[in-house]
Amino acid sequence: MNGARWLAQALVAEGVDTLFGYPGGTIMPFYDALHGTPQLRHVLVRHEQGAAFAANGYARASGRVGVCVATSGPGASNLVTGIADAMLDSVPMVVLTGQVPTALMGTDAFQELDVFGMTLPMVKHSFLARRVEDLPEMVAEAFRLARSGRPGPVLIDLPKDVQMADARHLPAHVSRGTDPVPAPGDAALHEALALIAMAQRPVLYGGGGIVLGGAVEAFRTFVDATQIPAVLTLKGLGALPSGHPLNLGMLGMHGSRVANLAVQEADLLIVVGARFDDRATGKLAEFAPHARVVHMDLDAAEIGKLRAADVGVRGDLRTTLTRLTLPCAAHLHGRHGAARKAWRAQCQQRARQWAPRYDAPGEAVYAPALLKRLSELAPQAIVACDVGQHQMWVAQHWRLAHPRAHLTSGGLGAMGFGLPAALGAQLACPQAPVVCVSGDGSFMMNLQELATLKRYRLPVKIVLLDNQALGMVRQWQELFFEKRYSEIDLSDNPDFAAVASAFGIPALRVERADAVDAALRALLDADGPMLLHVAIDTAANVWPLVPPNRCNAEMLDPDAAEADAGAPETPVPATAPATHALPA
Repeated sequence: MNGARWLAQALVAEGVDTLFGYPGGTIMPFYDALHGTPQLRHVLVRHEQGAAFAANGYARASGRVGVCVATSGPGASNLVTGIADAMLDSVPMVVLTGQVPTALMGTDAFQELDVFGMTLPMVKHSFLARRVEDLPEMVAEAFRLARSGRPGPVLIDLPKDVQMADARHLPAHVSRGTDPVPAPGDAALHEALALIAMAQRPVLYGGGGIVLGGAVEAFRTFVDATQIPAVLTLKGLGALPSGHPLNLGMLGMHGSRVANLAVQEADLLIVVGARFDDRATGKLAEFAPHARVVHMDLDAAEIGKLRAADVGVRGDLRTTLTRLTLPCAAHLHGRHGAARKAWRAQCQQRARQWAPRYDAPGEAVYAPALLKRLSELAPQAIVACDVGQHQMWVAQHWRLAHPRAHLTSGGLGAMGFGLPAALGAQLACPQAPVVCVSGDGSFMMNLQELATLKRYRLPVKIVLLDNQALGMVRQWQELFFEKRYSEIDLSDNPDFAAVASAFGIPALRVERADAVDAALRALLDADGPMLLHVAIDTAANVWPLVPPNRCNAEMLDPDAAEADAGAPETPVPATAPATHALPA
């Protein structure tokens, strides 16, 4: 029983059954221990970044802690992007890295790298084991920290001699579970109720904290009971089903027109597990200018960080929403019931008037229509996206039933995320259909993980939208850099169907809109992994778009004039802010 074998048994005690990694010199004792630990399934990826993203996807889809492993030096540094992604999107992960023996640390030894220092800004905590006796405390704390409060990644750096040291005297590992979640204070709940009761144009603004706090059902119950229109962030999508009558869609830079205008005209924002990210708010000084703010969040650091909250409610979101549901619903037909009803009707009328159209002219494939149709054909699917135009089209047009069915790199915006995240999600949820939606630029960044799909016979379905360009960069250069297209040409892309076939993965190619439905059905009916290579127009853009440093009401949308035809609206006037007085 050496340190590495003790660690393997500790992972089992923490409930770990799957980990993703790539071996090397300083982590070899741990890999030797895995050889004798059948309870742990190790997935050999083909690049360490793939390991981090796969553990990330595993954790996002399941809610459990994802684990990834790499050796020292380049192995550890290749994990960094995936670690940063987990930190910015609050994903629970434990990262295990090998390190040179303690006697060689600080000597510039072969493959020595200060991964402890390098990752300090992007983890909840870092540990460096210097003695085998350090392991019990470090492992217990690493998993507790990764799971507790606002989740995130924790790193344990393991010198080779610590892994090889005698560990027979160490106690068997016992998990510390998760810290108790604080309940919201009564005074804050009363103040929140007072503002909600006085509001005439309230809007719910839901974020990724809803799913992290296990509050999806509580949020849906609150919406149904109070009948308050809701907008969602990229990470909050699915907190309300896409077809819910009060779901106005995503807000922000590529948010829906109805969502952005509702927020701009609201007199109260009820913010649930969101952080006023710049992609959601646009120009912050002009965001929701008439609105008071009730901000509910578990993380006290987020309340008032970017937008001052009139009422901050810190604590468990599920408890907060549950305790407010019935009192807030009681005001549905109260003093401002008529005004709220008119506001709700206006929001819903706008949502119908400005609903996306999918009848694009011509024979070419229209990506939004394809994605909408795919989500209808696979309503239970988990979708993992890369980053770029296709990511925004998924956010706008995929019919989502739950936030854990939408895996996307939100805070970091990391290209190369989609394919390894999808394979991690498939291992976490083996009975669920998993779809990876990627772009030609992103897909090339972790293309090698096709080998991992094939080796483990994972039935991930890949939809590759190929516009032969770095589409989002090209769109910005078109709009904001006077069409000076710089280094966005990917017209020399390989034949992606042939590439997939070289990995032993069947593939189809589709170029015409009238062939899409049959191609999607063939993709979903495939027994194992399959790739659908979709050729789309290089000039296709994502709309709406809020230009940088502009108010969310100033959306660019070439289709807006047509959508507005024949339906002029009278803007809702701003009213004086509500007082803090408790309702009678």
